Amino acid sequence: MTLPILYSLRNCPYAMRARLAIYKSTIAIELRDVVLTDKPTAMLAASPKGTVPIVVLPSGQVIDESLDVMLWALSEKDPNNLLLSTTENLDEMLVLINQFDQEFKQALEQYKCAKRYHESNLVQYRQACETYIQQLEKRLTTYKYFFGDQESLADIALLPFIRQFARVERQWYLQSPYPKLKQWLNRYLQSPMFTKIMTKYPLWTEQSDQIIFTEKK
Repeated sequence: MTLPILYSLRNCPYAMRARLAIYKSTIAIELRDVVLTDKPTAMLAASPKGTVPIVVLPSGQVIDESLDVMLWALSEKDPNNLLLSTTENLDEMLVLINQFDQEFKQALEQYKCAKRYHESNLVQYRQACETYIQQLEKRLTTYKYFFGDQESLADIALLPFIRQFARVERQWYLQSPYPKLKQWLNRYLQSPMFTKIMTKYPLWTEQSDQIIFTEKK
């Protein structure tokens, strides 16, 4: 059987969220780990912009935006109802995800650069990120996850970026006034799911053996 192909990069947050959704969907795909400094010809042929994740379906259709990959995977199979189909919250989740993709991600990049280059405005950039972190803490004060006591698309879509935020100033983060967020993040980072989606595989070449990525039930 011909499987969908996922071109992925282990530590890229966008590729991580794609793998998270695919894992949660339990569908099987062929995983091709790449590095962006040596992009395979087959990957560029599928999507000339050359960013990950890229999914190539057996039909030849290409999906090369991380959120679209997540929605595709969970529309194929959503055993845990991460799309919250019974509560019709998808639009609201997409608004939150878009806010973090467009606004929080920009603030996070500035924060990371300020830490890396020892800039004097580190605290200012951290506080810009905290505006969004506080929103999540408020949600988690009421519920276990961002949209209730049930895990959703929003949780796994934001996870890679919250992980990045927590790693910028590790000591500050551990002492930060966000106990619910820290609990939420730890639950994910210590899960078998996270171990699986962060497994290191050999880089893909045309001669590589096929690597099947899926959650076995």
